[in-house]
Amino acid sequence: MPQYDYLYLGDNARTPYGTRSFEIVYAFTLQAVCQLFDEGCSLVILACNTASAKALRTIQQKDLPNINATKRVLGVIRPTVEQVEQLTKTRHVGVLATPGTILSESYTLEIQKLFPDIAVTGEACPMWVPLVENGEADRDGADYFVKQHLDRIFQKDPQIDTLILGCTHYPLLEKKIRKYLPASVKILLQGEYVADRLDDYLMRHPEIESCCSQNGTVRYLTTEANDKFSAMAGVFLNQPIQAQRIILE
Repeated sequence: MPQYDYLYLGDNARTPYGTRSFEIVYAFTLQAVCQLFDEGCSLVILACNTASAKALRTIQQKDLPNINATKRVLGVIRPTVEQVEQLTKTRHVGVLATPGTILSESYTLEIQKLFPDIAVTGEACPMWVPLVENGEADRDGADYFVKQHLDRIFQKDPQIDTLILGCTHYPLLEKKIRKYLPASVKILLQGEYVADRLDDYLMRHPEIESCCSQNGTVRYLTTEANDKFSAMAGVFLNQPIQAQRIILE
């Protein structure tokens, strides 16, 4: 959907969120949402699985009616979960995510709400985000930590045939992950599904879509130093990135 205007806000100075408490993740996420609203955004996507797990529902139910009931905040867990039934044959699904997302049990709750017969097994992978952010995703040292967590999750449930990569960083480890997976196991990469569901959401909610400006622009905000953010963003997007530093409060 390149026609829309996008404003990306990375709270990079306070990451990772995955090991923080529910209260802190909620507070940080609400600050970010309010900043994006102040910048003119009508629709905010919590692209972070941990923020979606720990803060989304509270913001939707408690804060949004008081801030601006015409605006919307969406997460990435529900759109991901909606795809699970199409992929699994054994009805056994694994979730690889940060400790915070696993502890929240958000994937388990959402999957079993929609598909009660699917068994869900979670595995927290605390080292995977640091591997990506320190440029180690393609190096030999990453193999140990990738194989370690894959071995653990299949020890918990050998019948798993679908794995959800429940963190935005994990797709950069996809080659390593596939290296240690049986060919029969599917990997659910959530980015494409989330984008498809957003397209569908805007078609079903013209009152929100009409509030989204369409000049084809992209701006990047970060709470970290500009140069540090730009270097990391370039790894994800494969193009030069220029960002503006802001302070959330």
